[in-house]
Parts: sequence; C-alpha cells; structure tokens
Amino acid sequence: MPVTGWEGFPFLGIGTEWEISTPLPLTAPLRVRLLDRVARFDAAWSRFRADSLVAEMARKPGRYRFPDEAAALGRLYSTLYGLTGGAMTPLIGASLERLGYDPAYSLRPAGPPLPAPAWESVLSWSGADVAASAPVVLDIGAAGKGLLVDLLAAELEAAGAGSFIIDASGDLLVRGPDPISVALEHPYNPAQAIGVVQLAGRALCASAANRRAWGDGLHHVLDGTTGQPVRTAVATWALADTAMLADALATALFFVPGPVLQEEFDFSWLTVFSDGSAAYSAAFEGTLFS
Repeated sequence: MPVTGWEGFPFLGIGTEWEISTPLPLTAPLRVRLLDRVARFDAAWSRFRADSLVAEMARKPGRYRFPDEAAALGRLYSTLYGLTGGAMTPLIGASLERLGYDPAYSLRPAGPPLPAPAWESVLSWSGADVAASAPVVLDIGAAGKGLLVDLLAAELEAAGAGSFIIDASGDLLVRGPDPISVALEHPYNPAQAIGVVQLAGRALCASAANRRAWGDGLHHVLDGTTGQPVRTAVATWALADTAMLADALATALFFVPGPVLQEEFDFSWLTVFSDGSAAYSAAFEGTLFS
C-alpha cells in the first residue's frame, strides 16, 4: 500500500507478496537484513518445503528448538486453543493437506475431513522448545504472517525507522503519526469495499473464506475439532497493537464471538456472516457503507 511520495520495497516471502513503504529509501544493508529475516522464518516454519523444521517434525517425532519467536507464538496459540475449544489449533496442517492444501498445492481432497489431533495428546510447547510424541504437521498460518510482520517491524525500528507501512498482501502494520485509509474488501466481490478504516499506529489483519479457496466449498479456515471448513462467518477483520495478535484473532473470530475474545485480548473487530449480517466491537475504527 504505497503512500504518495514514499518509497516502496516489494518482495516475495513465505509464498505471498509484500511491500514495505518508507518516507526515505531503505539502505541496501537493511534490505538484505529484512530478506534474511524472511528466509530464516521460512526455513523454520514452512510446511511447504522439505528442509524446514516443521517438515522434519512431520517426518519424525522428538524435541525441536525453534527460533525465539516461538515462545510468544506458542502462548498465543495455547490461549486461543482453549478459548475455541480446540477449533483453532497449530496442529491443523494434516487436516489442510487431507483436503488438498498440501505442499504440492494439489487442491484435490485425499479423503474425508480429518480432525486435528488433540494438543495435549501429542504436543508439548514450552518457550522455543516444541516436542511431539508422534509425527505432526504444524501449521501456524493463522498467526504466522502477522508474526513475521512484527519481526520485520522490529528490524526497521532497530535501524531507526520511525515511520513505515508493512503490507503483507493486505495484512497491514502502520507506524508513524499519520493515518492511512484502508478499504475493507467485500467478501464476495474483491472489486468492491464494504467499508473503510483509518489505520494509524496499529495492525489490521483480515481473514476470509474467499481467500485460499478451492473445490466445492473448500477453504483454508478449518475447524480443528472436525477438519471441516467453517461455514458461518465469511470474513473477519481485527485491529491490535501487534500484527501477530491481529492475525490470530481474525481467525479466532470464525470460531468465537468477538465479545468473548475481548474478555482476554485488547483489540477491535468486525465479523461478516454468510447471511449478510455483520457484528463489530463498539470501538471498531472503521466505517461500514450502507
């Protein structure tokens, strides 16, 4: 999302398009550090490459040391796993692969929906140490892109950047004094907007059933207790201080009403349901079009 007069740094990372916009061009060494951060994240967490830590865990049980960011990620997933009754889980990877969202992107179901294994029966996640008693396919897609946004923001801030926008294919983090206007994409027509948000100093992340969708009613937001795609909500937006939290809560809104999540987290939100109705928090920063 370029700003007039700002410099954009576009690149590909973790299978999607990114752009970092800043008032002044990023130096070449900083660009190298940012791309290295993306590469290291992908090497640890990708389930789409055979040489990642996640892929190794899928082949062989045991104890694995993940990068330091695993500690905060594990705590967040553990909390949301409990709040959603196991519906939102990092163990959803095998369920996604069963329905065709596999490393080869076959997009062809290999069988009926597969519930995710119970966290407490196979997984121990303590800090950056993750242990599995059986081969498991971790998938941190519900929070991982937001986490990487935050890691890149930390690199920019360490280099002295005070104002920037990180656009991870529509998941946004804005730092600086001036707000930017962000359109909220219509869940059934990407060419239309259902509203607009003035975003400043926070992250805005969205999740929608029309993104990463294939086949007859198949999409990437699965209920871990059944392995089936969620049918009630069709699009969600969450605003929070960090992109990891906004990203994760945008997915959690598919399973749990916003007011329940607000008892645990400080964020604002919007959910659009399959019947065309919408619900949103009192402090939601956006304006919905009539």
